[in-house]
Amino acid sequence: MSAAFPTFTIEGYPRVGANRELKKALESFWSGRIDEATFVSSAHSIRLENYARLRDLGLDQDYSIPADVALYDQVLETAVTVGLIGGDAADIDLTEYFALARGNSERAPLEMTKWFDTNYHYLVPEVSDDTVITPRPQRIIDIVNEAKAAGHVVRPFLVGPVTLLALSKPTEDAAADFSPLARLEDLIAAYQTVLAALAEAGVEWVQLAEPALVADLTIANDEHLAADASFAYRAILAEENRPQVLVTSPYGSLRQGLDALVSANPEALQVDLAPVTLANDPTYVSRVAAAVEGTDITLAAGVIDGRNIWAADLRERLGVLETLKEAGVDKLSVTTSVSLQHVPHSVAVETALPVDVAGWLSFADEKITEAKALAAALDGGAVAAADAFARSDRAVRTRSESARTHNQAVQDRVAALPDGQVARQPEFAGRVEAQKALGLPQLPTTTIGSFPQTPEIRKARADHRNGNLTDEQYTQALKDEVKSVIDLQERLGIDVLVHGEPERNDMVQYFAELLDGFVTTEHGWVQSYGSRCTRPSIVVGDVSRPAPMTVEWAKYAQSLSDKHVKGMLTGPVTILAWSFTRDDVPKSVSADQIGVALADEVADLEAAGIDIIQIDEPALRELLPLRAEDRPAYLDWAVRSFRLVSLDAKPETQIHTHLCYSEFGQIIDAVAALDADVTSIEAARSRMELLADLDESFHSEIGPGIWDIHSPRVPDVAELTELIKAALVNVPTDRLWVNPDCGLKTRGYAETEQSLRNMVLARDLVVESL
Repeated sequence: MSAAFPTFTIEGYPRVGANRELKKALESFWSGRIDEATFVSSAHSIRLENYARLRDLGLDQDYSIPADVALYDQVLETAVTVGLIGGDAADIDLTEYFALARGNSERAPLEMTKWFDTNYHYLVPEVSDDTVITPRPQRIIDIVNEAKAAGHVVRPFLVGPVTLLALSKPTEDAAADFSPLARLEDLIAAYQTVLAALAEAGVEWVQLAEPALVADLTIANDEHLAADASFAYRAILAEENRPQVLVTSPYGSLRQGLDALVSANPEALQVDLAPVTLANDPTYVSRVAAAVEGTDITLAAGVIDGRNIWAADLRERLGVLETLKEAGVDKLSVTTSVSLQHVPHSVAVETALPVDVAGWLSFADEKITEAKALAAALDGGAVAAADAFARSDRAVRTRSESARTHNQAVQDRVAALPDGQVARQPEFAGRVEAQKALGLPQLPTTTIGSFPQTPEIRKARADHRNGNLTDEQYTQALKDEVKSVIDLQERLGIDVLVHGEPERNDMVQYFAELLDGFVTTEHGWVQSYGSRCTRPSIVVGDVSRPAPMTVEWAKYAQSLSDKHVKGMLTGPVTILAWSFTRDDVPKSVSADQIGVALADEVADLEAAGIDIIQIDEPALRELLPLRAEDRPAYLDWAVRSFRLVSLDAKPETQIHTHLCYSEFGQIIDAVAALDADVTSIEAARSRMELLADLDESFHSEIGPGIWDIHSPRVPDVAELTELIKAALVNVPTDRLWVNPDCGLKTRGYAETEQSLRNMVLARDLVVESL
């Protein structure tokens, strides 16, 4: 093992391609437009293009390029490679791989949930005492070999064994007290097999990611996870026939896990030293230095923030590196705090951004340039880094001086708000009485908001953007789609309707384009899961609403039906969670600003005759801090910002909210504290498990999703009936709503119509049986 660790590297890179080539290939393959051979060839080309791009950006040392590749999800890819999924099969073909990810007509997919505190979703492995673990090292060897054939010496990537098990769940038939971590020793043996095969293939460095060690998880506390990490890495590193190992610890600061990993003595250790991490843990740099000093470990210092998009203050970041050197860290490499999969590819392609704002930004490619400059400066190459430092100085100065970031009227309005928590009046019981006038049936049916965005709607949007449709023609096309959506829901017998949101390109970007204080990108795509990509908006300054945003569409939709049509808003927390936020003010400040802006929208919707309004907060759990002691403060401001939106709503107005992929039990008190009248949550994949967390404090009516819209499956009436009955075990009849898991934007109309028809039929069968 002779290859030195590179002087600068990255923890990971966006894998969908600069123009979402992987997304397009996946969806073409799934739809049958291309065959398997064409898809495999496309994915191969995308990987090699990424490697070539990274080499051009300066990652030209052996093993500086991470091969963190996956066709759908890195957890699924790792679980298949090390054999935690797939039983005794020698390999998993694409049909089986995508059945695990997306389900098929015979079975449901693996559960999906949030990856730590990001907007990325991972697939949850299911483990029991009887799970057969069959390592498949050839999968990762093939990745290494294809890169080598193209002239790239890449660093293969796996999620580490502790994190892989900590993020897994017991199978349905597992014993009640079974923990997936009980299989750690067996899984370690599988990793040893994979690493030995990599060594025999000539690989000299491998990367194992252990972000579970920076979080307080429900499966095990920090002490337990640290002990597991110590056990795992002492065993893995004791093997002679293996590559050198880089262990990474992104998304926050290690506590007991720091000493556990250092004592195991990996050849390299990556730590997250982003500004936000150091703000939360001010002693982390000194603790890391003290732990590593005197060892032969290369410290990969994650000083470039991989989570946000602001240009780094390179002089401040260089100071962190110099502090480490002065504290006795002899072997130091520069890297990113986390994988760059959480940011877009490059600012360079964004031609429509305001010129001043563009200069403040740094996406994946620019962050690599920043890391390269820091490595050069650390090594005494000030001249080579001069241009990057000059750009950094200019970004820091012009952003702090810009009038774009400050709006005194907004600041004054928020300053005048009452301190502490706010509460809508009357309390819930009084609102329930007032809302009986809505005349809703038993187990009312609804959907979450969006309907399929058809090729025709997407084309109309593109034609309008390109000047090929007038404003009037575009508006008419959208109205035609709204009418079609309303007519469809009427035919299916849905009780509370939605207008389908054809005018919205994205549930956050739509509002960002209409609120002051935001900018949006043209090409800033970030993978959310599988082929699903989003374009996060960017909060650049104080936020306000210059004009109503949704009222005309809600009024038009309501004019088409005698049934109630919901007004649809995205809540403050989700707007922030799915945007790149400011780093010069706390998120709570921006949340209050968005809250009062949306409160104005609620008032205008009520004035327009809309008496059911949904304020979506699917990302409430997503921003939950990874450390338990930081959570109460976050949940307090998150709840406050939601309550600000509905604070002055009339008692007769029914306020709905929606949550996605939450570990519901962790935040149930906060969800109850939102004080919504109706709460819908994703529950189909977990088969209503999360409803067991409900207690008397949760007074809202509730709509646990019974149709998993992230899978192409059409659930039949029997399956949906079973799920409704399962929900009734924990939810009284007079509080239960029936709805899909989430919005239907990504689905097709054929499956949407059949699934919703089955949903209504299932509700009718259950009502008849009551």
